[in-house]
Amino acid sequence: MLDLKSNLVLKILQKECRNGGYKIIDKSDIISAMPAKQRVDEDGLENIITILENNECVHVKYDDEQVYCLCVLPASEKINAKYEKQKKQKPTFWVFAIICLFFSLIGGLVGAIIAKFINF
Repeated sequence: MLDLKSNLVLKILQKECRNGGYKIIDKSDIISAMPAKQRVDEDGLENIITILENNECVHVKYDDEQVYCLCVLPASEKINAKYEKQKKQKPTFWVFAIICLFFSLIGGLVGAIIAKFINF
């Protein structure tokens, strides 16, 4: 499974390599396309590209000091779809936690009221 930064780089590469062929992409273009909070340096980008290559999302033909020649593989679409599906499922946990908190508070309140009446 890919982390947030790897998924962002994968989305950027999918936008750049739409036709499925190899494309030469400048490293600084990839880094500048990332949001400011998730931006990485060149070493971090190399690590992310290696992770994407190991997960069979991209194939790197060659990498120079400032450019990559790569293509995005079809398996990347499946991984991106899984990430989007998991992203949509996360709020359900918080809704469940809030409901549990609400009912535990109500249970505590009812228990305190019952204890008050028993001690009368």
